[in-house]
Amino acid sequence: MTQYKYLIGRIKKSQLGQRLDQALVELFPDYSRSRIKVWILNGLVRINKQVRVVPKGKIFGGESVQIKVFIEKTPYWKPQAISLNIVYEDEYILVINKPCNIVVHPGAGNFDGTILNALLHYFSPIANVPRAGIVHRLDKNTTGLMVVAKTLSAQTCLVKSLQAREITREYEAIAIGSITACGTIQQAIARHAIKRTHMAVCSMGKPAVTHYRVIENFRNHTRLRLRLETGRTHQIRVHMAHINHPLVGDPLYGGFSRLQNKTSNTLNKVLCNFNRQALHATFLRLHHPITFIEMEWNAPLPKDIIELISALKEDKNLFGDTKISM
Repeated sequence: MTQYKYLIGRIKKSQLGQRLDQALVELFPDYSRSRIKVWILNGLVRINKQVRVVPKGKIFGGESVQIKVFIEKTPYWKPQAISLNIVYEDEYILVINKPCNIVVHPGAGNFDGTILNALLHYFSPIANVPRAGIVHRLDKNTTGLMVVAKTLSAQTCLVKSLQAREITREYEAIAIGSITACGTIQQAIARHAIKRTHMAVCSMGKPAVTHYRVIENFRNHTRLRLRLETGRTHQIRVHMAHINHPLVGDPLYGGFSRLQNKTSNTLNKVLCNFNRQALHATFLRLHHPITFIEMEWNAPLPKDIIELISALKEDKNLFGDTKISM
């Protein structure tokens, strides 16, 4: 049997002339504007006991509000004692440095052993927050910084900040090929039409913008710093492959390196053994969802990427700037 609850309140006189959805966000700040808009369109909002279905309709102030909210049945996810590398924590948020080879959220083929399961074990009240407070995700084999909300109000605020592109997320990556200048990739991304585990550049997809700059050039690889303006699934990986510079080790988007002649043995060995995309979320900046103080964190590169950079430098020292014939 479907369960529901009612949100009840009264719009302030001072809100005269506001859009209905905007006024309701102020009245019920724990819920996002997009969610409230859906409620309005579905006829779940009553103003002065009359159903209102136009989110941009104006209000006069002083109206009574009643919203019928269906209680979503949340799947049961079990807490698991999985170690978390916590770089910051207060009563509202956690910032973690995610390791390689762990999925953020349970899904097909990964029903447990995830960051979400670890969060439920570490802080049990987070079970009351949708998705256990997860605001954004990293791919299974991408390492680095993630912010997690410990309360519903913190999560709502962080999601709004993310949607407004107010959270800065920067990555370091090693791409195949020589990139000589900074640039911006502005290509929409959608699910691949045939390979359903892949994403692809598609004019009918969701807008996606990635900025990149060169940190260091090697003989046939480039170390990059990238900043996400949007956050689509596999965005950096898809965008870099689209400009013919896939990330080293990327199993989906062509990042496997072949053995090369006139390349150091060390580099060939490291490249052959590098079995994940060389991508690390190294920098995160945001305004705290409750105090609004600007905060930022840096995460050092993991051991495997450091070893890859070392091998690339050794190869360049041995052979100079001579390019590898592909």
